[in-house]
Amino acid sequence: MKHFVVLICCILTLSSMGQDKLPYYEITENYEEYTAGTVTARMLDGLGFRFYWATEGITEKELSYKASEEGRTYLETVRHILGLSRIVVNSALKQPNDNAIQYPELSYDEMRAEILNNVKTASDILKAETDLNEFNIVFKSEKGDRVIPFWNNINGPIEDAVWHCGQLVVLRRAAGNPMLSKPSFFNGKVRN
Repeated sequence: MKHFVVLICCILTLSSMGQDKLPYYEITENYEEYTAGTVTARMLDGLGFRFYWATEGITEKELSYKASEEGRTYLETVRHILGLSRIVVNSALKQPNDNAIQYPELSYDEMRAEILNNVKTASDILKAETDLNEFNIVFKSEKGDRVIPFWNNINGPIEDAVWHCGQLVVLRRAAGNPMLSKPSFFNGKVRN
């Protein structure tokens, strides 16, 4: 099972690297109805759009920047968001989060692509659902499985990732590379 999860992550990363365009340059049109799934999917789309633009145009200089000695670097924050995105996509795929899995070391571009694809995959799965009760977060360990209701995805990894996107924006600005002003976060579109 752990080999399957690593394989899926590698396939998603490799397939995204072959694409010219990563997801979330813009957010798609509104969904036709409000359901638990479409609202959650739109939250994920907002996260994807924010992450896309918080990480677009980053150079080596920003990757190693951190605001304080105790703080995370830009790259460490991206790595943390990667872990959060894996929790969310595993929940959508109904896969456990297995602490025994050793993920391969990824470059910044590979992490960015995997995060965007994880968020897109979770959004695509969940938007078709009306009842999210079966999409629990499952943490697998030697002590057994710990099952946590889907609700915790919202206030946990999803909102935590949004929070950290804000940190990425602040870090890049402090490092001298502010985010472009073209994206409209209200509309989910890019201004000309």
